[in-house]
Amino acid sequence: MSLVLIQVDSWRNNTIRKALGNEKKRIFSAHVVFLRNYSTSHIKLNCWKCKQPLENDPAFFCLACKVVQPPEEGTSYFKIMDCDYSFSLDTLKLQRRYVQLQRSLHPDNFSQKSVEEQKYSEIQSALVNKAYKTLLKPLSRGLYMLELQGMRIEEGTDSEADSQFLMELMEINEFLNEAQTAGEAEQIGGDVKGKLTDLTKRIDAALLKGDLAAAKALLAQMKYYANIEEKVKQKLSEFM
Repeated sequence: MSLVLIQVDSWRNNTIRKALGNEKKRIFSAHVVFLRNYSTSHIKLNCWKCKQPLENDPAFFCLACKVVQPPEEGTSYFKIMDCDYSFSLDTLKLQRRYVQLQRSLHPDNFSQKSVEEQKYSEIQSALVNKAYKTLLKPLSRGLYMLELQGMRIEEGTDSEADSQFLMELMEINEFLNEAQTAGEAEQIGGDVKGKLTDLTKRIDAALLKGDLAAAKALLAQMKYYANIEEKVKQKLSEFM
């Protein structure tokens, strides 16, 4: 009887030891993640010229010596453009931010400055342009948000799309190819715009819920309709 009790106690101790070991690993992993996040978001950078700490984040200019700074690696477009991380961001605010940044960062402002400042202004100005164009339109904005989560919509994924959806796309393309007047093309364009508006609302709802899989599927559909929208513009140019 005592031998059985010893075996039971031994099994129980081993189980507890393993559980504590796993818990230590979990706590350690969480601590490492916390330190990694802390190190990238809380360490102050210094000005490349005067070596003073940079107060703003992101820092386009040093507040002490006023020189333009190189961009910080890994800064998201949302942070650069001072926008909420949201699919339904305020595009008017985005446009105002873009104009403000380009007025101060445009390379023409630095033609008489040092080589370093000219180089950094060109890099910063190009980065602001890219951030603005990416966040301005719902499709590129949504694709970028997926990318930040490690997800991409690969090219040539027609086989994954619903057959009924693909048939609908084929019909729209056929109608567009056969359009004989600008009015017919505009009607197709209006229908496509309605589809894009509906998809925008559904993608926003999916992202708010954190349903990345649904958002990815809807963005794939939006990509098709955005392509047709461009074809409509090309078709309309033929009637001018």
